[in-house]
Amino acid sequence: MTSPHSFWTWSPQIHFPWSGGVMQQIDPDLSWFSHWITPGAGNAAIEEKAFNSVASYGKQLGLITEVLLALVDETHLTAEPGSVDELRRIRNRIEMLKTVEYTLANDQIVAQVNKIRERGGSELHELATQLLPLLMDKRPQQGLRNLAG
Repeated sequence: MTSPHSFWTWSPQIHFPWSGGVMQQIDPDLSWFSHWITPGAGNAAIEEKAFNSVASYGKQLGLITEVLLALVDETHLTAEPGSVDELRRIRNRIEMLKTVEYTLANDQIVAQVNKIRERGGSELHELATQLLPLLMDKRPQQGLRNLAG
């Protein structure tokens, strides 16, 4: 004979405070990066301000790389051709990464604008009012690229 419990089981879910489903931000917190600068290596506050408001380490290294490679080309330096070639490969890979990221970002913007166009209404008018002046801006494109990245 079968038990009446084998067909139906009563199992309530009870959620006490701080229990149940959990949503958690899992993006890495990189704020610790600037705190690696020891006082003997420089002023950590200045380093952090320079990194956050003047130029990131990537921007600084990019400028140094461009100047260095220009000097190598101009002087035909051959002392370390392997290192120069590797530096060019690194620069080219970084530029390729930038191109892919900017293209993906542009594609996402276009897709979002198309969704808003499909819905229409005041949201479309408000978006056009905000975007058209930005798109018609006659400043050099480098300024607009900095806004995106």
